[in-house]
Formats: sequence, C-alpha cells, structure tokens
Amino acid sequence: MSCRWIWAAAAVCLLAGGCGKKKPNKPDATKGVVTGIVICADTGKPARFAEVTLTAAPPEGEKLEDSMPLPALESAVTDLDGRFRIEAVKPGQYYAFATLEGYLDPQLGLDFTDMKDLANDTLRSRDAIQQWKDHLTEVVVAAHRVSDLSLEIERAAEINGTVSYDDGSPAIGMHFQLFRKTAKDSWTPAGLPLLDSWSLHATSDSHGRYSVTNLVAGEYRVCALLPSDSEDTALPVCLGNTFRRKKSDTIKVQAGDTATGADIIIPLTGLHEVSGNLSALSDGHPVGRATLRLLYADDREQARETQIGDDDGGSYSFDYVPEGSYILQVSGAQDAETSGGQPDPGPTKPPRHYADKEIPVQVAGDVDSMNVTLAEQPPAKAN
Repeated sequence: MSCRWIWAAAAVCLLAGGCGKKKPNKPDATKGVVTGIVICADTGKPARFAEVTLTAAPPEGEKLEDSMPLPALESAVTDLDGRFRIEAVKPGQYYAFATLEGYLDPQLGLDFTDMKDLANDTLRSRDAIQQWKDHLTEVVVAAHRVSDLSLEIERAAEINGTVSYDDGSPAIGMHFQLFRKTAKDSWTPAGLPLLDSWSLHATSDSHGRYSVTNLVAGEYRVCALLPSDSEDTALPVCLGNTFRRKKSDTIKVQAGDTATGADIIIPLTGLHEVSGNLSALSDGHPVGRATLRLLYADDREQARETQIGDDDGGSYSFDYVPEGSYILQVSGAQDAETSGGQPDPGPTKPPRHYADKEIPVQVAGDVDSMNVTLAEQPPAKAN
C-alpha cells in the first residue's frame, strides 16, 4: 500500500467491512446477538446477499493514544429473505450498515481530505462515522440479549463509458481512478487501495466498456490507468483525453442515476521511457533502495512513482511518460543491510542513508541515461 493512504486505511476498514474478514462467530451465551433484515429502498424488496457490518462506537471522553486498538468489527451476509444473524457480539454500542453491489458504499463516499491531519486512527474512525452517520443505524448490544434491526440501503450513482486507443481499438483491462469534488471545492479520491493496489475494482471489458458503481452523487473526474502493478506506477489518461487530472473534464451524476458518455481515448504516440541508475557519490556503488517520483514541473503534481529494491542494482525506469517538463525526485535512499563476509559474517552493518535530491527532466523522447548520484546523509546530531 502506498504510504499516502496509510492514514486512512483504518477508517475505511471500519466502514467498508472489507478488512480482516473472519468466519461467523460461534454462539456465546456471555455475549449478545444481533439479528435483522435489510431492505432495498428503491424496490422495497429484501437485499439478498448484502453484507451487514457492525462497527463499535469509538470511545468518547477518553485520552486517545496512537497505540489504542481499533474498534471491534463484526459482519454477516443476508440470506434469500434479506435476513442476517451475528452471534457472540461483545456488549457495547455499535453502528450498523449494509452494502450490496449497486448501492451506496462508504469506501467510495468518504472525504479523506482532512482525515490525514488527524492525530490517530481512533479520531479518523470517528471522522468516518460522522461523515457516514446518515447511513448508519445505532444499536446497543447487551449480554444474553438479542438486538433486532431493520436496515435500508440506498441505490447509488453510476458512471459508464468506454476507453479506447486513438487508432479506434478498445483499451481492454484498464483500471480507473475517480476523484469527487468536495464541499470545499477540492478533490478527494473515491475508494482506497487496501488489500490490493487498486482503489476501484472496475476494469474495461473486451469492448473497452466500463462501469463504476456504488457512488455517492456528485461531480467527478475520471481517469483510466494503463496496466501496471499499482495506481502509483500507472499512467492516467483522464476525461478530455489529458494526462493531467487538473485539466480533465468532469461529469456529474445524481443519486440513483447513471451518467453515460464518460469516454476516454488513449494516445499511442508521444509516450516515452525515462530510465537511469542511482549511485553513491562517494564511490559510485549502486544504491540499494529508494522511492522515485516524477513531478510536473509547473505545479509539482505527482505524475508517476516507482521504487527500487536490493535486487535492482540501482536501476529504475518509468514507462509511458508524456512529453513535457518534470522534476525527478529521489527520496528515502539507502543501502541494503550488509554483513562482514564468509565464513564468519559477523555483525550486521547498518545501511548508509542518502540525502534526498531533485533534478529537472525534459522529456521530448526516450531519456535512457538519467543517472543520479546521491550524497551520503550526514549523521543526526546528538541532543
């Protein structure tokens, strides 16, 4: 998971019900039971095979520490009558909600803009619950008691379109990024990469068609991502057929409606490779590990990210880089841990760390010798 998402992961786990799923609890007479039914608001019919999530209310009025455990999470799946039963629930106050394909999903409805500045995960979970409170049902669980609930799920918005190459052929297997306009006129990502490398699981089909579902109403920027290992390394092409998210077209969608025509065309020309090597200024040996980013030179918006590891020999590369002016940013560089040798390796030597560095890059064609030398970071001063 990219470090830029870590601060929000706990909150989404609590509200999305997608982290740390476990087998159904066995009955426990010392705890409580939660039962109920889930109804689809648009049809009035049972929500069959919906996932019901109980998240414990974060503690109020307590001193919050970074090491505090996250609130408990319980879940169950409804049956053909839309009913569910959750055994062995620890007594306490909970928030309950349900999710089903085509209906509102909190993972796609939370605004992470301010959440990153909160001090710890408990505060972040409180913020997530506050944002989603209109879709939550409070329930108090008591030992030796059955708490019965009636939950309702609301039909979500959808965005549909096609993605193709500029020669007319369909772009198959593309992932997508969505950004929703907030009340403060900023843009927040929809979804969050947690257990895999993608915020959204939608991909384009064999005809280049795609559909992103479970969205809250709003104004969105939509970007297709060329195949890659993760969002950070993938090239985005956004509505309006631009590589820059801030220059992309937007599309609005109302609650329960489907917005169509969100079509994206990917150019086949004007994309280049930027590659090179990282080495130590002192003796020229390859640097073992580092994070490299390409930033747009005009506003430092991140265009791409990649990492090198111990087996890369200091080499890196960015594929499919559009022509333009960039800043190559190198951070977190260090050598791999080494030992004294064979047959007696001796104690492990601490790795050397290198100072961050930025250099301008002009891309008008392939740049295959963007070699960077890094100065060793001075040791920290003792207090």
